[in-house]
Parts: sequence; structure tokens; C-alpha cells
Amino acid sequence: MTVTVRDAEGVGRFEAWVGDDLAGFAEYLRSNGLVVYPHTVVEPAYEGQGIGGTLARAALDDARARGLAVLATCPFIKAWMLRHPEYVDLAYENRSRVTD
Repeated sequence: MTVTVRDAEGVGRFEAWVGDDLAGFAEYLRSNGLVVYPHTVVEPAYEGQGIGGTLARAALDDARARGLAVLATCPFIKAWMLRHPEYVDLAYENRSRVTD
């Protein structure tokens, strides 16, 4: 299965597509050196197939590329970060300050 993740900036979310099907999305809010990930959804037909992890990785890689601290209020993204220590440094709680 090929998953394509797109940044749908107009609606503030990363979208995971499998062919023509929207398989899931991770919402975000960006401002002043910080990105908040409040909610992630994976469609029932795609649960358990790695869609959530693919979304989390894309969202966190984007935050790193933009130099943003991450506040993961979404339980899935927060748990995913804890299971992948290479992303824990992005956590807002681990940053001494957020730049303007």
C-alpha cells in the first residue's frame, strides 16, 4: 500500500491518501515558533495499517524542518513521540524557549 502525505495548509492538517481515498489526517495550528497537534483521525478501513504513524512522522519532520517546537495535545501524536525518541527533542516541554 502506497501512502501519500500532503500538507493541506488551507485547512491546517496533514492528509494521508491511499490512491483517491483520504485515509486519515492530523490537524495542526502553527504560530510563533510553535506547532500544536490537537487531533488525529484514521478512517476505520485504514486502522492498524500504519497510517497514523506515517502522519505523525510527516508532521514532526515538517516541524523539525521549520524549526518549530511541538505541543502534542493529541494523545496519539504524544504517545508516538514517546515511542520514537528521535522526536522527543521537538517537544515544547523540552525546549528552553520558543522563538518569536
